[in-house]
Amino acid sequence: MNFLEKYSNCKLGLISLLGATLIAYPNIACLPWELSFLDNAQHPRRIAYFLFCYAIFIALTWVLMKRNLSRVEQLPFGKRLLYNFWFCLGAYLIFVGASVFLFKMGDCFGSLVVFQFIVACLLPTFLGYISQLYSLQQAKQQEIDRLKTENLQSRCDALANQLNPHFFFNSLNGLTALVRKKDSERALTFIGKLSDIFRYILQSDKNGIQPLADELDFVQAFRYLMEVRFADKLSFDIQVPQEKMVLRLPVLSLLPLIDNIVVHNIIDSRHKMLVRIYLNAADELVVSNPVYPKLSPAVTNGIGLKNLESRFSLLMGKQIRTEDDGLTFSVFLPLSH
Repeated sequence: MNFLEKYSNCKLGLISLLGATLIAYPNIACLPWELSFLDNAQHPRRIAYFLFCYAIFIALTWVLMKRNLSRVEQLPFGKRLLYNFWFCLGAYLIFVGASVFLFKMGDCFGSLVVFQFIVACLLPTFLGYISQLYSLQQAKQQEIDRLKTENLQSRCDALANQLNPHFFFNSLNGLTALVRKKDSERALTFIGKLSDIFRYILQSDKNGIQPLADELDFVQAFRYLMEVRFADKLSFDIQVPQEKMVLRLPVLSLLPLIDNIVVHNIIDSRHKMLVRIYLNAADELVVSNPVYPKLSPAVTNGIGLKNLESRFSLLMGKQIRTEDDGLTFSVFLPLSH
């Protein structure tokens, strides 16, 4: 962004007017004093000359400000100063010619006038160069932000994609069991639910953070697969107020937690598993289950909970937490508005 993008020509003209007023301030302050030494008949010519000088400084400041605050040429400071110097020198020569031949004024060669043209040269030069540095800094910052976003998205996509093969093979096991039982009706329903789940997973790379309502709808479809796989030995208790469904969390946050419950616990007629999903007073989504540890630790690649921790850290800047008292294992997922 540069100043011309921020200010219209009208506002730029106002800035030039203020700059010209600053440059011509000695003339403004001295005009009443100079008029007091002149006859009334000479006042109009002196006032006209003052207005001419003021107009020259306004026009010169406006042209140089417009040129130096634009991106037409990204000049280094030295070349920018040299360009403005030659432009001001040309304007000064025009000013001298008009002063001598039109207004018959000889004070256009004084040190004050020369100093004013030097100020008119330096002021836009510095403002233009500062604007150029600011624009470059903004462009670099935007590039850094873009690279950070792309890197973040790539890392999140990689983490989410790790879930898909793992879930796919577990789902095939459930479908295989139905085929062996020749339960074609439930197998077709299973395939339909599996299709809905995979559609949600395939769309997950487009939505880094999802409303809680969408994630719980996914769990309801996933729930059927788990009930088929474990009959009546695994059930869900989901208690989330409707007004809290707009809270958000990373997509596919619940899949690895439910998968971990299945992988690390015994689930049979003696160890029926109840997965509770609810909100606590701090608006954290809590996923808890009784602990029925397997006799031998499950062989896993360890991507489940660590994967989820990484995605919460990347996408939300928040940390999940866990509690395990030996009887119940709970995972607390922070939510955002």
